[in-house]
Amino acid sequence: MKPHVGILGCGWMGFPLARRFISMGYPVSGTTTTKGNLDILRNEGITTYYVELFNDGVKGSLIDFLKDIDILIIDIPPKRKAAEEDYFSKISQLYEAIKIMHLRKIIFVSSTSVYGEVEGAITEKSAPKPKTDSAKKLLAAEKLFMSDKALDATVVRFGGLIGPDRHPVTYLSGQHELSNGDDAVNLIHLEDCILILTGIVSNEWWGKLMNGVYPDHPTKRAYYTKEATNRGLPAPDYTKGYAGKTGKIIKTKTLDSLNFKFTAPLDTSL
Repeated sequence: MKPHVGILGCGWMGFPLARRFISMGYPVSGTTTTKGNLDILRNEGITTYYVELFNDGVKGSLIDFLKDIDILIIDIPPKRKAAEEDYFSKISQLYEAIKIMHLRKIIFVSSTSVYGEVEGAITEKSAPKPKTDSAKKLLAAEKLFMSDKALDATVVRFGGLIGPDRHPVTYLSGQHELSNGDDAVNLIHLEDCILILTGIVSNEWWGKLMNGVYPDHPTKRAYYTKEATNRGLPAPDYTKGYAGKTGKIIKTKTLDSLNFKFTAPLDTSL
């Protein structure tokens, strides 16, 4: 019998991920912070719970959610306005509940933002240098799980997410005098995110740290101009760049060693 997968955060990524696991024959439990979504998730065959983490406590049925699952996927990023929450306190409460329930297999969804604003090729062995408050809290949360040797924890640092109803060009369109046009893009389509996360479970890729970024890295100027044109949007305007400047280029050494094949290109036609 396949292990019971729990997805904490059935949102933009977590919901289609849950549906994919179900299509693969896995029993799936999931959580939402929106009570109006409970029936939507249940109708897809997901055993659903309302769970909401706060700085000083939890609302909903966290323990009931955790008690029957074998694998936990944590997909709850920090809020964009990090000052509104203490993300690490939330994750610490979750961590304590995981220990109480003796869960071992954990996938923590993180971000390449933990590497900060650096130049050149970046691999999983590169030292993180987070600049934003949210990135610093993500890195602290990663360490909480990865440093616990009693857990089989895998951390996935995804690049910029693209897919249905989500693409950076929609808010870059029409902006002027952007200064990072010669920086490389580090993006990944939702479909490849799902393939990575399901692959961790089905192939038992535990105890790994992996970057999840599509291997093509065109410049922002070239890529977003093309995407804007394809969508009939005003292209973003970039100032003249600096010779040799590329920004960071995220490499996927761990996935390469596991022979993972990306399938969803960056043209977002999927």
